[in-house]
Amino acid sequence: MLVLEYKIKGFKLQYQAIDEAIITTQFIRNKAIRYWMDAPREANINKIALNNYSTALRKEFKFVEELNSMACQSATERAVIAIDRFYGNCKGKIPGKKGYPRFQKDNRSVEYKTSGWSLYPTKRRITFTDQKGIGEVKLLGKWDINTYPVKSIKRVRLVKKADGYYCQFAIKTESLSESRIADDEVGLDVGLEYSYSDSNGHHQPNPRLLIKAEKSIKHAQRQIYKKEKGKNQRRKAIQRYARKHLKVSRQRSEHAKRIARNVCKASALVVYEDLRVKNMVKNHCLAKSINDVSWGFFRRWLEYFAVKFNTKVVAINPRMTSQKCSDCGAIVKKSLSTRTHKCSFGCELQRDVNAAKNILNLAKARDGQSQRNATGLATSTLLGETLVEQVARVKVESPCL
Repeated sequence: MLVLEYKIKGFKLQYQAIDEAIITTQFIRNKAIRYWMDAPREANINKIALNNYSTALRKEFKFVEELNSMACQSATERAVIAIDRFYGNCKGKIPGKKGYPRFQKDNRSVEYKTSGWSLYPTKRRITFTDQKGIGEVKLLGKWDINTYPVKSIKRVRLVKKADGYYCQFAIKTESLSESRIADDEVGLDVGLEYSYSDSNGHHQPNPRLLIKAEKSIKHAQRQIYKKEKGKNQRRKAIQRYARKHLKVSRQRSEHAKRIARNVCKASALVVYEDLRVKNMVKNHCLAKSINDVSWGFFRRWLEYFAVKFNTKVVAINPRMTSQKCSDCGAIVKKSLSTRTHKCSFGCELQRDVNAAKNILNLAKARDGQSQRNATGLATSTLLGETLVEQVARVKVESPCL
């Protein structure tokens, strides 16, 4: 699957119609969750039952009937995903909270399937044909959607972001592979001082994007509280604040995308740490720095480009890789503040390079499990997969590549 994203240009009434469609989607999803909660235990509330319930909602509420029928089904599918995730966590005996479905308050997208929209045959325009009144809008972007057959477009999603409205097309197409420029074997140790250090001694600088933008973000946040509640100036201040955070998020994704592509393009084998970032950010002293360096983004893009360049990627448990000597195997205890590894046999390396060598050695010593992402997507909200865990999706490759 390939996702193409365009910014929408329309009129104020069209934006209001998109907002109404998004709110209707949230209403259907929440009503489906309530229907599941109120049903008796012996009742089998599955996807078919919830789709039938969305049909009943269309008969009961006029504003629901105005939304395309397949868009209503997409809304109930979001409830199905939340319910299935909860049951899966219970059956898998995942520790902690099991993710009991909750009502949504900040939905920002509406998703159409194969009906409810039509593309202009020659220009980058799309018309939404349901009764919400969105009508024809212009698509701004460099990708040419008209080169793909209409039958290959499986989903059309309207997304509201801090800087405007976007239209995303999920297209069923084969991912084209590319040739590598080298066949190196490399181990990667991610960190906070550097984005990653590899077993060859290369250090990728950490851009620290949030820290650089933090002064501007805090200033924008203070401006919000200086405006009176309910006034237009406060709404504009909130939008400026949100746009600054959105810019940092996009910069993080772009940086992770670029360095992951470079690593996979030059390597036949990439070994990285199998980290549980969700648990690591519970350390409040390091949480902001960990989120800023975006280890999760980097790992997902590694898995995507591994498919594109036919690179084998392996996740390794990083236990003791920082304490063990990569040369002689001796254990050299050191704190986080100690940045140089020195063993009694004369091996002296930068701490992260030593860990990267250990990570690569572990993969060579045993057969690691490949972590290739065969779909070629960092996160998926497409047909047959999780529909709404991520809606802020962009095209899977950088415009500059």
